[in-house]
Amino acid sequence: MEKLIITLAPTGNVPTKAMTQYVPLTPAEISNDIISCYARGASVAHIHARDEQNLPTTEMKYFAETVRLLNEAGCPIIKQISTGARGGKSDEARCEALKLNPESASLATGSSNFPSSVNANDPKLVEYMADFMLKNNIKPEIEVFDSAMIPNALELQKKGLLKAPLLFNLVLGVKGSLAATARNLFFLVESLPPDAAWSVSVIGAQHVNLSTIAMALGGHVRVGIEDNIYFAKGVLATNAALVDRIAVIAKALGRELATPEDVKRIWGVT
Repeated sequence: MEKLIITLAPTGNVPTKAMTQYVPLTPAEISNDIISCYARGASVAHIHARDEQNLPTTEMKYFAETVRLLNEAGCPIIKQISTGARGGKSDEARCEALKLNPESASLATGSSNFPSSVNANDPKLVEYMADFMLKNNIKPEIEVFDSAMIPNALELQKKGLLKAPLLFNLVLGVKGSLAATARNLFFLVESLPPDAAWSVSVIGAQHVNLSTIAMALGGHVRVGIEDNIYFAKGVLATNAALVDRIAVIAKALGRELATPEDVKRIWGVT
C-alpha cells in the first residue's frame, strides 16, 4: 500500500485562543507548530493566516511571514495555501497569497454551507482559481464538502483546467454539509476517478474512526486544530498530539509515512 501522507491543518479560520490556548495564530506560532509536526511525520502543511486582530485574512504578507520562517528553519514540508471563502471574497483576494508560489493550494469546486455562513464558490470564481493554479504550476487540492464537487472537478479537468492525477480532500462532519459517516466516506471514495489521490478531513467525534477507515482503504489523512480542537471528550488537542496519534495508527496498519518527496511523486508533481 502507498505511503501515508499526513497533512497538518494547524490554524484554520475558526479556532480562537478563547476556544483553545493551543491554536497557533501568529506566523511564529504557526511555523513552530508546523516544524514540530514535520518532525513527527507530517509532510504537508495546510496554511491559513490571521491578521493583527487574529481574524482570517487572505493578505499575502501574513502568509509570506509564515513561509519565510519555515524556509529559514530549513523545513522541507510541502506548503499548501488555503484559498478558503471565510478569508476573502473577490477572485483576486482569494488568490493573492498564491503569488508566493506554494507547491499546492486548496480549491473548493462548489458552494456549501458552514454552520453560520455560506462557503461561496461560484463557477466563475472556481475557474479563475483553477486557471491561476494551472498557470503557476500549483497543485490544486479539491476540497469536497458536497458530493457534487467531485463531478464539478471532472468538468474542470475536461476543460483543461485541472491535470491528472486529481487530488481530493474529502471533508466530513462540517455542520450544514456532509455528515461524518462511513457510508458517506465510502460513497465519496467510490465516486473518485481511479487514478486520484485523496485524503480525509473529519471534523468531530468520528475523526479517529473514519481516518482509520480511510488509511485502510489506501487514502491519506488531514489532522489539526483547524478541524478538531479536542483530542478526546473534554481534552483539548495540540497539533503535535493529533499528528502523533495518526502516526501510531498508521504504524499499526503497516502504512509507512510519506516524506515531502513522496508527496510530490504521489501527487504527480515535480
